[in-house]
Amino acid sequence: MSLQDDLTAVRRNLNELVRSVERLEQDIARQSPTPATRPAGREAMVPVPDTPYDSTLWTDSDDEGLGARDRRAP
Repeated sequence: MSLQDDLTAVRRNLNELVRSVERLEQDIARQSPTPATRPAGREAMVPVPDTPYDSTLWTDSDDEGLGARDRRAP
């Protein structure tokens, strides 16, 4: 094959790739539900209260990444 034949083949394959990606994007757009049509469930927003958490939840917990409170790092 000559260089010109190679370039033509590359252009043809690239054009086919672009068309395939466009078709795939269109298929995905048709299949993915929009927020208005999405069913309520796990995806629904969950309100988080502004009140502080109960401090007893953290009574026996260690600081993550810092180790236990009563021990020294190596």
